[in-house]
Order: sequence, then structure tokens, then C-alpha cells
Amino acid sequence: MEITTVSCVLGVAAIIFLLFTWWISNRLWFKPKKIEKFLRDQGLEGTPYRFMHGDLKEMVQMMIEAKSKPMNLTHDIVPRVSPFFHKSLATLGKNCFTWMGTQPLLHVSEPTMIQDVLLNYNKYQKPKGGNPLIKLLVKGLAHVDGDQWVKHRKIINPAFHMEKLKHMVPAFYVSCSEMIDKWEEILTEEGSCEVDVWQYLQTFSSDVISRTAFGSSFEEGRNIFELQRELAELVIPAINSVYIPGSRFFPTKNNKRMKEIDQQVSDSIKNMINKRVVAMNSGKSSNDDLLSILLDSNYNEIKRHGNSKLGLSIEDIIEECKLFYFAGQETTGNMLVWTMILLGQHLEWQASAREEVLHVFGDKKPDTDGLGHLKVISTIFNEVLRLYSPLTILRRQISDQTILGNLTIPAGTLIQINVLNLHHDKDMWGEDANEFKPERFSEGVSKVTKGQAIYLPFSGGPRICIGQNFAQLEAKMALAMILQRFYFELSPSYAHAPHAMPTVQPQFGAHMILHKR
Repeated sequence: MEITTVSCVLGVAAIIFLLFTWWISNRLWFKPKKIEKFLRDQGLEGTPYRFMHGDLKEMVQMMIEAKSKPMNLTHDIVPRVSPFFHKSLATLGKNCFTWMGTQPLLHVSEPTMIQDVLLNYNKYQKPKGGNPLIKLLVKGLAHVDGDQWVKHRKIINPAFHMEKLKHMVPAFYVSCSEMIDKWEEILTEEGSCEVDVWQYLQTFSSDVISRTAFGSSFEEGRNIFELQRELAELVIPAINSVYIPGSRFFPTKNNKRMKEIDQQVSDSIKNMINKRVVAMNSGKSSNDDLLSILLDSNYNEIKRHGNSKLGLSIEDIIEECKLFYFAGQETTGNMLVWTMILLGQHLEWQASAREEVLHVFGDKKPDTDGLGHLKVISTIFNEVLRLYSPLTILRRQISDQTILGNLTIPAGTLIQINVLNLHHDKDMWGEDANEFKPERFSEGVSKVTKGQAIYLPFSGGPRICIGQNFAQLEAKMALAMILQRFYFELSPSYAHAPHAMPTVQPQFGAHMILHKR
């Protein structure tokens, strides 16, 4: 009897072991190889699937090698910023596939396919699964899908209405004045100095976010920014490596610090939210900053429907504030630093931009109406955003088998739009695609793109970046004020080294020679 029982237990254990072994083997080998054959049978070229890690090892190795030294002073930056994807598209074709671990990554480059992906946001959703650490940086509106996205977008929209943004312009002015004052303090008697403007522009954009998001609590906001930056430096290397499920719970030094920072940021924002809620309830709330506008919009949405589920929770609002902080600082800071680098190299365009600023404002304080008349600066920004797009890729995922163009795509496939490659594609932009030519945008973006989805610095479709008007208005104010006070040129010590962190940044800073105007 006992022998029979033991035999049954061993038999069951053997069956469970065999089923588990099959499940693991299927997930890590047979299923990816089946998908690879399915994609190749449709005429797609791709990298061969490698057990478990896919292309991640080569991707990381090529990135490390690319970042090991600066590049020549050209705008052909894709091979350095995105070496693996650049090589893949060059050798396999613009529509091809690679591997993110066990998941197929389909690269699409045809404008009609890109437009389909961006417009149908319910079908092509933000990737699920993968490395959960990325959620420490990007959640909120950038992460939710479907009805949740509709709800978040509706409640957040009022905070980015142009009329609301006009009230934030004084905060742009104050933050930029502080930065310019610091530059003037270090000018020599000859009226010039060398400055790494990148660190100052980062501080400026974080101060703007702090002031516009949290108003009088901007000092506390500054602390949040410093914590967010430290978190990014810990998270990004972890994202670019093979993720072992559950490894984020290991008691390592980095894991402990990431958890600590995330908690500190959440606690700080929650504390500010609680203070605003008390102020709102006592009738003392102000609608001048983003947090107040967001809370007010959320309250009105709940009141209108009489259902708290139709509003955002406190946790949702915390995540939206964290996203605004991270994305807002990154986008504007990057936009300005590459603009200064390019204008420091192309002095004729700097002169044209300054002439326009002085014509519109003279030496007076820039205002919202005048900023709208800076047409030369608008073309410059459009070209900067093309050559040095903050976004390098857009990634989506499908949950069901889907037809895209002439392709049938298996469920679970990741779809990637290589924005930086697209912006430098000579078939799309001409032989001068890697040259700085703002005049190509002289008649606007739609004229040069002919309505095609080939220009995506702020993404596209319904999920286009909600903060793009904020970023562009802030950048215009800053550049106008800088041009009123300084001439600038690239320093001989400048090392050209754009890299993705995760937005495109100057790896070794942006050393400029500033001259008092």
C-alpha cells in the first residue's frame, strides 16, 4: 500500500516536472522559433532568435562601445545614439524584426503603417510586462490604455490649455532670469567665459517644473527633481539588461535605493496634495499652478458624475505629477541644450534668431503674444527636434493577432517606430537629412512632411505628448532671453557625444563660450 502511494506521488511529481519543463521550453525556445518562422515566411528579414536573451547582449555591448568615445561634429547621430537598431535597419531592411529577450520586436518604417499604429491606440497599446522597473520612471498618462487613458487625458487636459499656460509664463521668466544672472556673475572682465550650459539648463527646466507644478512649494519640488534624476541613473542601466523575474525584490544596494527614492518622491507629492486639498476645502486654493488645476479638474469631474471612480485617485495624481516632472524637465532641457549647441556651430542662424528677438522685444521682457511671433525660432526648434529628437523610439504591443499593412503580426509582438532613424532617413527628408537646415520648415511642419507620419518628436496620433505646447513656450522664452543678453559659440573643449538617457542628451556636457552682448 505504502509503495503504491509513493509510486503515485512520484508519478504525479514526474508529470508536473515534465509539464513545467515543457512550459519553460516552449516559452523560452519553441514559441519564439515558431514566431520567427512565421515572420520570415511573410518575407520579413530579422535576427535569429537566441535562447532567452534574444538580442539584448549585443544591444548592450554595442551601446557601451558607442559611448566609449565622442564622435565627429556631425548631425549623423543615429549610429552612436542607437547603434543596434541602426545596424539592424541598415542590414535587414526598414521593416524587419529583432528580439527583446523572448519577445519579437517588429520595426515599422513605412509612414502609412506608422500612422495606423499611432491612430489605433486601443489596438496598439503601451507594452505590458517586460522590465517592471521602468514603471518607477514612467507611469500615469504615459502608461495607461483604453478607458483609463481617456479618463486621465480628459482630467489632465485643462492644465495644458493655452490660456492656463499663459499664466505660467512669469514662472518661466523668473527661472530663466536666475540662470542668466549666474552666467553673468562668472563673466570675465573681457565679457566672456566658458560654461557647460547643460547643467544650468537642467537646473532651469527643473525649476520651471517646480514653480509651475507646485507654485509656492517649488523648493520641495526641486528636491523631487534631484531624487527623480538619481532614480533615472539607477533604473536605465537595469532596463537595458536581461531582467530576471522577481530580481527587483532582491535586497541589493541599488534595489533598496530605488525603492527608497520612489517612496520619498511619492510621500513628498502626497504631502503637497494633502495641503492643497485642505486649502481647497477652506476656499483658499489658487488655480495658478498645475497641481491646483489638476485637483480642481479632478474634483469637478467627480462632482459632475457623482462617482469617485470616474475621477483620479490620490495615487493616480501622484503618478501624473511624477511623470510631468520627469518628462517636462527632460524634454525642455534637451531641446534647449541642442539648440544652443547647433546655434553655437551655425552662427548665421544664431544671428537671424537674435535679430528676430530684438525686432519683436528689443531689450524688454518677453511676453506670450510676442513669443507667438518668433517664426525664425520656430523653424530652428523644429529642425533641432528633428535632428536631436527627445524621443528615440516609440514602442507598442498587440494583444491579439493583427493585420498591419501587408503583414500578419502574432499576438504579443512588440512594435517599434524608430523615431530618430525616421528623422534622419534620406528617403524621407532628402540627401541633406543629416544637415541643419531650419529653412525646410519655413512653411510649417505639414508642408514639409506632406501629411505623412515621419516627424514625431512628441509622438503622434491621439496620444501625442500633452505637454508639447508647455515645452515649446518655455523653450521660446528661455532662448529669447539668452539671445537678448549673449552671443555664444561652441568651445574648443566641447566633445560631441549625444546618447540616450533615455532622451537624447550630451554625454560630456555642452561647453560653450558666452560673450556679453
